[in-house]
Amino acid sequence: MSLMVLTQLADIPASQWDALTPNDQPFLRHAFLSALEESGAVSRASGWQPQHLLWLEDGMPRAAMPGYAKHHSMGEYVFDHAWAEASERAGIPYYPKWLSGVPFSPVSGARLLGDEQAAAQLLQAVPTFLEQQQLYSGHINFSDDRVRQALQQDPLWLPRLGCQYHWHNRGFRDFQDFLDLLTSRKRKQLRKERELVASQGVEFVWYQGAELDETQWDFVYACYANTYLIRGRQPYLPRTFFSLLAERMPQAIRVTIASQRGEPVAMAFSLVDGDTFYGRYWGCLEEFNRLHFETCFYQGMEYAIAHGLKRFDAGAQGEHKLIRGFEPVLTESWHLLRHPGLQDAVAGFLDQERDGVRAWAEEARSALPWRQGDGQ
Repeated sequence: MSLMVLTQLADIPASQWDALTPNDQPFLRHAFLSALEESGAVSRASGWQPQHLLWLEDGMPRAAMPGYAKHHSMGEYVFDHAWAEASERAGIPYYPKWLSGVPFSPVSGARLLGDEQAAAQLLQAVPTFLEQQQLYSGHINFSDDRVRQALQQDPLWLPRLGCQYHWHNRGFRDFQDFLDLLTSRKRKQLRKERELVASQGVEFVWYQGAELDETQWDFVYACYANTYLIRGRQPYLPRTFFSLLAERMPQAIRVTIASQRGEPVAMAFSLVDGDTFYGRYWGCLEEFNRLHFETCFYQGMEYAIAHGLKRFDAGAQGEHKLIRGFEPVLTESWHLLRHPGLQDAVAGFLDQERDGVRAWAEEARSALPWRQGDGQ
């Protein structure tokens, strides 16, 4: 039995890596993670240096954790910038650190992959790995129940809560079925938003990954990049990532393109698995009243209803999702800081933060648009 560090996912066959993943969630697949690497989105130069952990038995991988050595905290969506700044002020090194998660994707899911016993041994080896690699902290972001069960009694790892907003398909026959659950005022608001988009002559067409040609992918990327460029930031993903993903995992890709008088003006890029619709990226090249809500939310909700998907995960943040029926969902991450003083300080902060996050999630439910008696 031994621990192996992969500095590129290409060093393991896709079949071996995917055999360790517990379900068909696209973000953990070899195709998705290797496309990030081969496109240059994650690399030493971008500050996301691949350091995936494998647990080998008889030379074969039995467990794994996707992971990255990092020299910054960008693109994680679990924000520890304040910890890094406090550490720097105290003269305590914070970077490099090690992160187990999916780059640029605030999606909860498995982080411990593979056989249960082997995965437990791999997780126990992480603190030693951090010390040997001179990594000052370890972080497991947007983890699942398996990680919680393994770490909740381990004093080395500190739990952190976050809050997202997910929409649930309650067996709706169509979008009107969903509207019927809302208060009259919210129902009118959503209808008005959709009517405003339709009145501007905007129409939508859905595509799967294999149905888009490279010209359409150019448009998708231009929209995606524009959401960053208008804020003076560079996009996380390069153009080649989208072509690589379309080549390797087309069955999971869903793109809706909005057009006006036959000219494309906006798009939303999403991924799907057996029961969940994951809204990821959106962008527009022209501004239209309420187009964001239609493209990012209502189109996805209608798609989920039409295809029997149970959940719509629209990503991080966004309290504006509440009035559109996206319910608060707690997320969980785990953190190990090797400096004892910093670990103690962060532990105290997280104790207070967890109470605040739980209170906010409970309070947020009061903003949901359900008619009285329909919120359960």
